[in-house]
Amino acid sequence: MVEMKTSDVAGNYRQALSLLATLFFMWGFITVINNTLLPHLRSVFDLTYTQTTLIESVWFIAYFVASIPSARLIERVGYKSAIVIGLLVMAAGALLMIPAARLPSYVVVLTALFIVASGITLLQVAANPYVAVVGPPQTASSRLNLVQAFNSLGTTLAPLFGGYLILGRSTGGTSVAGAAPLTAEERLADAQAVQLPYLLVALTLVALAFVIARYRLPDMAAGTRRVRAEDRARHSLWNHRNLVFGVPAIFIYLIAEIGVSNLFINFVSAPEIGNLTHQQAANYLFLLWGSMMVGRFLGSFLMRSISPEKVLAAFSVGAFVVMMVVLTSHGKLAMWALISVGFFHSIMFPTIFTLGIRGLGPLTEEGSGLLIMAIAGGALVIIQGWLADRYGLQASFVLTAVCELYVLFYALWGARPTNALAGQAVGDQVEGARP
Repeated sequence: MVEMKTSDVAGNYRQALSLLATLFFMWGFITVINNTLLPHLRSVFDLTYTQTTLIESVWFIAYFVASIPSARLIERVGYKSAIVIGLLVMAAGALLMIPAARLPSYVVVLTALFIVASGITLLQVAANPYVAVVGPPQTASSRLNLVQAFNSLGTTLAPLFGGYLILGRSTGGTSVAGAAPLTAEERLADAQAVQLPYLLVALTLVALAFVIARYRLPDMAAGTRRVRAEDRARHSLWNHRNLVFGVPAIFIYLIAEIGVSNLFINFVSAPEIGNLTHQQAANYLFLLWGSMMVGRFLGSFLMRSISPEKVLAAFSVGAFVVMMVVLTSHGKLAMWALISVGFFHSIMFPTIFTLGIRGLGPLTEEGSGLLIMAIAGGALVIIQGWLADRYGLQASFVLTAVCELYVLFYALWGARPTNALAGQAVGDQVEGARP
């Protein structure tokens, strides 16, 4: 293997990470458009909370279904080609939203969102471990939190985009809670409001795929496959406590994050909480995701001098406290408490992810695949929808509070590595890989 100069390698990876930050931004942006899409579709199709959260469940089921095929595709075609394919799959799903709106069809909407989520899954499987293993292992959590902050930038801007182009251009989105039901004509007009936003998204994704196709991303695949082929058979994933407890930690955390974000607009719009229209509530959703972005930048800084386990424990305690305020208060206090949970959720996914793959050595790629598959936990947001229908929307957030306690358990005990393998074998291979 021809070795590259250290300065050339570092510069090449800095450029690659800058481009990958754009991917993190885009999939965050598209995912959070759902937060404005769900209350919109609830009024268009006159859905219960259970039916509304089923839309998001289908989105996260795609993570479970597509994760293993995505890993195999990456091994077959490489990271760069897989990323381009993922972007094009997302664009195809976004374009399918146009006929879904014209019909309009609840089933076609579900199909379109499943396709978009499958493309995002491919990007997640490729990009998260890529960022985690490029650079010193001790700063992996800080590095992934930093890049995930750009994901949060996308999630912060998406509610403004969706609030203006979807909720702001629909009758249901500009009506106060408890207003008269929409007529058939109003439902049809509201359904078609999603066509322009998703057309713009599709065009942006195609343009990004073109840029990446022409960019020389460093190819990590050969090095990671070589290590697995030589060493994998001698080790077991199940000997690593940090991974074994990390997979359910990702799964459970996603239930909390998705439950908060997808029911946020309905919660703060309620007369006893914020008494807002859905369009107005979308502006506060902007603050929820904005606080997550701030938390990730802060978390990245803190983890340079404080262990990621301690930072994760502190943030999980904060999340539990503010969720108890949400459960026991009303009015603006409850609304701002729910907004603040975004800050405490901010570092959870990237920190759990990097703690989960710590010490896996040649098993890093497979461990990463399991952690990405665990994002399917977001599909269980339907449980919160069922709780909301049965016991009330506010009471349903008890599920979120319980999830925060598991994250605390993981930070205090579950994240401690056992049977750590020598060095960061995959990371060592990556740093010597050629572009």
